[in-house]
Formats: sequence, C-alpha cells, structure tokens
Amino acid sequence: MNTAPQASSNSTSLDTELLQLCKAGGDALRLQVLRVLSRDAYSVQELCHILDCRQSGMSHHLKTLTVAGLITKRREGNSLFYRRTYTPSLPELSALHDALLGSADLIVLASDQQQRLEQVYLERAERSRVFFAEHAGEFGEQQEQMVAYGVYGQSCLELLRSSQANGGKLAIEIGPGEGAFLAELSPHYDKVIGVDNADTMLTRANEFINQQALSNVSFILGDSRNANLQQNAADCVVSNMVLHHVPSPAEIFKDAARLLKPGGIFCVTDLCRHDQSWARDACGDLWLGFEPDDLTEWAQASGLQDGPAAYLAQLNGFRVQVRQFIKPDHVQLHTKNRSV
Repeated sequence: MNTAPQASSNSTSLDTELLQLCKAGGDALRLQVLRVLSRDAYSVQELCHILDCRQSGMSHHLKTLTVAGLITKRREGNSLFYRRTYTPSLPELSALHDALLGSADLIVLASDQQQRLEQVYLERAERSRVFFAEHAGEFGEQQEQMVAYGVYGQSCLELLRSSQANGGKLAIEIGPGEGAFLAELSPHYDKVIGVDNADTMLTRANEFINQQALSNVSFILGDSRNANLQQNAADCVVSNMVLHHVPSPAEIFKDAARLLKPGGIFCVTDLCRHDQSWARDACGDLWLGFEPDDLTEWAQASGLQDGPAAYLAQLNGFRVQVRQFIKPDHVQLHTKNRSV
C-alpha cells in the first residue's frame, strides 16, 4: 500500500500549523491576550478594555490566535467569549504549543492593565451579588426553573459519602443557597462553614440552620478568597450550582485547592454546556454551563486530580455534572495549564 500521498499531506498540515503557531506568538499584544486568558474567558469588549486596544485590532489578533489553535470561542447569550485551548490540533506540536502558553504566563501586565483586569472581575461579581441580593426570596423558585436541589443534592451527597465516609473536621460550602446541603454536611463534620457574598442569601441560610438547630454551622459574608478561611484546613469544599454565577470559575478551583488539606475533596455540581440564554436574565447566570473538560482543565491547573463523577439525565433541557476533584499529598501544577 502506497502511503506517500498521506505522508505528504500530513507534512503540509504540520508545516501550516507550525507557521500559524509561530506567527501567533510573534506579536506583543497577542502574547498579552494569552496572558490575560491564562485562567478565564473574556469577551472582545472586555479584552479591549483590559489591554486598551481598539475592537477592530483586537478582533484581528483574536482571529490569528484562533487559527493557530491557541484560543477558542464560545457564545454566552449575545456575546462571544474567548479562552485558551490546551490541546493542539496536531500532537507533534504539543511541546511548542505548551511552551508558548507557558511563556505567555511569565508576562507581567502593566499596573493599569492589571487594575482593569481586576475591575472586570469586580464588575462581574457585583452583577451576581446584586441579582441574588434582590431576588433572595425567589431563589428556590428560580432554581426550580433549571434544576431543583432534590435532583442533584442526593447525588452529590452519595458521591461525597462514598469518598469520605468518615467525614472530617471541616467542610466549607461556597454559595450555600438556602442551606439545604449545609444540613447534610453538619452530621459528618465537626465544623461547617457557609460562604456567600450576598448577605440576604446568608440570612435565609442562617434562618434554615437555626430551624434545624445545627450548632456546628457558621457563616462568612464574602467569597472563596476571604482571609478568614484557613488554608490547608478543609476536608471538603463544596460548590453546588455556583460556578455559572461567579465571575471567575477557574478561581474557585484555585481557592478550593488552597483551602483543602492534602487528600481533601472538592465537590462540584453544575450545569453542562447549554444554549438556553433566558437563564442569564431569569436566574442571574453569568455562564451557560460548562463542558466537562473545562472543569478538568481548571482542576489540573490548580493541582487537583480528577475523582469520581456522575452525570444526571436531561432535565428541562439541562444536564447536570456532579464531579469530585482530589488534592494530592504533593500538589504539582501541570505545565500545560500553569498560570501566574
């Protein structure tokens, strides 16, 4: 069998991909874009604001990076968001692809760029906080429109019990809602902490916990970066149906890895990728779900390892992923997903 034509075709494809990668890496602004995209997805408008660039120019650079396979785009409602691609189209170029992303991570943004980056994060966080502050009383009803707690709560609990049957000293839930899962954690952990940045939501959760007379549950008003949360102390960190509300889902993984003790478990329940854009206005969603690979990449970048997982059937057009990620005894960041 003659394989020469196929070999020639492969060689041409490799040459083209190599040239595109080299071209993409040969511009200072494009490298800054890769640096900004090191952990999160951003829209064209946000990238223009962060890097002080006109939209026409930014669109050209984003196209070059997309053609090179370094970034990819996805639609969130009416906006396109760009994020890194960690797997090159050709395995032969994996080393160059990873080296380019890793080198971009070493770039130090100018102080004004860093300030604008933080501003985008804070604006996203404020939109989410305001929504839940204004709609706390309707939380249960809004949740029912998508996926009710009764659908995923038991699956998350069963997965956690199978992995951490003896419980532990400390459990942290990020975004506990009205407190239902805190009540499930309470019998198995000496101390349980609920963290939320909307005081109205914490008030409702606190009322529920008081009704249940759970004396080992306390609350912190803030987010997962709160200084009152002790590092390397939690046996488990839980995030149920929260990631699609937060400004930076990748940062939640980073924070969870910091809070967990070696061998600790990060439990995540969230929506799989969907196209029901009404959820952004009706339920305060910032993101329309996530591909399972998104969560895996964020976990690996934070030094967490994949654990057990369950995927629940389509419900009201939504599919739910129940995932666990484990902090190993010795945390090592994956080179291909590292960030600063």
